[in-house]
This record gives sequence, C-alpha cells and structure tokens, in this order.
Amino acid sequence: MAVQTFNPHTLVQIARNAMLSRGFEPDFSESALKQLEGITGSARVTEFVRDLTSLLWCSIDNDDSMDLDQITVAEPLPNGRTKILVGVADVDALVKPGSPIDQHSKSNTTTIYTGVTIFPMLPERLSTDLTSLSENEDRCALVIEITIDRDGHVIASDLYRAIVRNRAKLAYNSVSEWLEGKGPLPKSAATVPGIDQQLRVQDAVAQMMRKLRHEHGALELETIEARAVMKDGEVMDMLHEKKTRAGELIEDFMIAANGVVARYLATKGVPSIRRVVRSPERWEKIVAVANEMGEYLPSEPNAAALSQFLSRRRQADPLRFPDLSLTIVKLMGRGEYVLEVPGEEAPGHFGLAVRDYTHSTAPNRRFPDLITQRLVKAALASESSPYGANELESLAKHCTERENAADHVEREVRKSASAMLLAPRLGEHFEGIVTGASDKGTWARLLHPPVEGKIVHGFRGLDVGDRVRLKLIMTDVERGFIDFARIH
Repeated sequence: MAVQTFNPHTLVQIARNAMLSRGFEPDFSESALKQLEGITGSARVTEFVRDLTSLLWCSIDNDDSMDLDQITVAEPLPNGRTKILVGVADVDALVKPGSPIDQHSKSNTTTIYTGVTIFPMLPERLSTDLTSLSENEDRCALVIEITIDRDGHVIASDLYRAIVRNRAKLAYNSVSEWLEGKGPLPKSAATVPGIDQQLRVQDAVAQMMRKLRHEHGALELETIEARAVMKDGEVMDMLHEKKTRAGELIEDFMIAANGVVARYLATKGVPSIRRVVRSPERWEKIVAVANEMGEYLPSEPNAAALSQFLSRRRQADPLRFPDLSLTIVKLMGRGEYVLEVPGEEAPGHFGLAVRDYTHSTAPNRRFPDLITQRLVKAALASESSPYGANELESLAKHCTERENAADHVEREVRKSASAMLLAPRLGEHFEGIVTGASDKGTWARLLHPPVEGKIVHGFRGLDVGDRVRLKLIMTDVERGFIDFARIH
C-alpha cells in the first residue's frame, strides 16, 4: 500500500487557511509592525509603585512557554493563614488602547495555539519578551494580593501596581513530579535558595482552596484534546496532556485572583466584563445521562451533586471518563463573556461554582484580560473608565464569538495533524472506544494515539463506551478526515 508523504509546510498552510476562513488576521499589519519598531524596551514606571523584586517570585507554565503572564509567591501567616501574591504582566504599559497593535489584538482577541504553529495576539517581541514576566528581568506588574484562612476561604484582598522579578521559570510537569516525590527539584528552582519551600507553601494552600471549591460544587472534568508533537515540521505523535498537580496549583490561584478582581471592580462601581458559564439549560439531559449509569441527580441544577457524580464516575470508569466529561461539557453550554453592571446580579460560573469571576490573569494571550487590566488600572488611579458600558457589552460579544472561532481553528488543525500522523499507517489495526453513535455517524477514539475518526464499516450495533478493534482505511489531511472499519 502506498504511503502518503507531505511537505512539512502542509500543516502550517492548513492552519493559515483555517485562520482566514474564520475571519482571523494571521499576520500583523504594517502599522502594527511600525509601532513595534518604536518600542525600544520594557515599560518604565513613571509614577510610584511598590518594589517587590526581593520576593521569591516564580512562574509555572508549559515547558515551552515564553509568554509568561503571571508569577506567584506565598507567605505563611499566623493562625494557619497564607498570603498569596499573583503578579500579572502589565501589558497595557506598552500597548495602549486604539494603537495598531491593540487593534490587531482587539480583532483576533486571543493567541491561537494550533499545535503546528502559533498565531500570537501580540507580536512575539512583546508577548515573549518585553511584556512577559521573564526570568531575572524587572517588569511592571499588576499585583493581586489574597489572604486565605486555614480552610481555604478568601478573607482579605488588595490590588496594586509593582515592580517584580521572576526568580525561577518553572514547568508544570517537572514541578508536579517533584511535589509528588517522583523527581528532583527542577534546576532553575534548585539554584534559588528558598524556592523549594516556597513551592511547598503554594501547593499546600492551593490544595486547601481546591478542596473548598469542590465542596461547593466545582466540577472536575477531563476531556481529551491531543497535542501534536512536532519535529522538523512533521507530526511525530499526538499526546494527551493530562492535568498535573502544579497545573492545578496555578488554576486555583488564578480562580481566586480573578474573583478578587471581579469583586474589586464591582465595589468601585465600574462596569466590567465577566466570564460566565450559566446554569445548564439542558440539565434534564444531564440527569438522563446519570440515570443511564444508575446514578441519581436532582431535578433542578445542582453543581455539588453533579460534582459528586463526576467524582464517582472517574473512580468507577477512568477509561471512559473523558468521554463522559465531554458529554457534560456540551450539555452545560459554553463559557461566554458578558457585561457586568454593578448592582445587577452576575450569572456566575456554574462549572467553577463561583459567582464572581472575570478573566484578568493572561493579558499577553487574551484580549478580555487586557480590557480588565485597563479597567483596574484606571480604578486604582481614580481615573474614569477607559470603556463605556455599551462598548464593553459589544466587546464581550465579540470576544465570545472570536473565542469560539479560535476553538474551531484549533480543532480543524488538530484533526489534520491526526490524519497526517496516521497517513503512513493505512491498513494497521488499533484498539479504540466508541465516543459517538447517532444518525450522523459513529465515531471512535483510539487508545493510542488518542485521535478520533469515523467508523464507516461495521458500525451497526455499536454504542458509546463500547471497546472496539479498528482497521484504518482512509485519511484525508486537508479535510482532517480519518475513517475506520470495525474488525469483528
């Protein structure tokens, strides 16, 4: 059987075409590039801010991330309390509203990570250098200070501007292995005295916060979105990036920080953009899914009951849990950005079991976070808001629409990368699990590599969750199609 070969640039072109077809701008305009040329260095603060460069700040992100949006540090306090500081990159210091770079950011609204190439929201000279909280560099930051009691509750908070210095650039996997006693302290941490204890303090308070959120009904979902492993432009593998302990640490800190920012703007009487996941309109279908598994859920939406159901299913059937998670995600509905007017009831975030939530901690990668940063800085300076309520409402809708479109781009490229990986393996047999069975077709996910395709022969009688043996019979890289035949 002939083996298909592809030019290493094929996937990059597919990614660019997907960007264009969804209305994105894959390249920066000449005016944006000219503006970039005029930026000669990182931001210099002209007004008084706090100097926090002596603290043991560290960043924890993906291994290859250079666009570092936040750094963290924690300080134990008496009576089991802990003070957490989250430093967020001051992108607004270099990217002003209405500037050409800002216009590009406003149009795309997000960095798009296709796995084969990145389409950054900001020019990489900014996002990975001048506005990144890079290791051993003094940077302007917006600091979110949070005091946590021994049970994980936020009991005090503050916001202010500061100069910070990242002492150690760390990665999720290596930090997680060390925290779990499975690996050594990462080198960049080992060279900074006290960082090891600092990480222990952060991990301990994060676990308290996570425990409390789950008691309140925060959902722990695990969907499989494989990431392409590239080498010299070719797909070498597709890997499922699983949750890590360090990743959860940062997630807990960011949820708390975003809540503090949302409440701060509300107390200042400032209209803002909230990130919400509404109470599921299709709750009755979620109840039906639970019933099919012999489980009971109440007739009215109940985050705590759903969280407990998911926890039981994860333990009972870990292999099929990602597919159950995906079903629940679809039935819950997507997250969205909405206008928040002080005095009105916020919809809240059903999945996180929090009422006050915004996006504020990733301004290098998400435009809503940059908007929120500008709102906070104006409020701190007792200046009028840079955005009116009507403009914020329009921006919220635009950011939601662009986020959904970005998800489509990433999914299209991921499918093409999966098809390219399997193209040389036509005729081979694989183990899989059925992930979808309806009038539209029957789909299965391979156990390895974790890619999904359509069962076009022998699908009758199959249902979601069935284990199957499959033969690969067709791939189409351009369209991202993978077809299987069932082996009886």
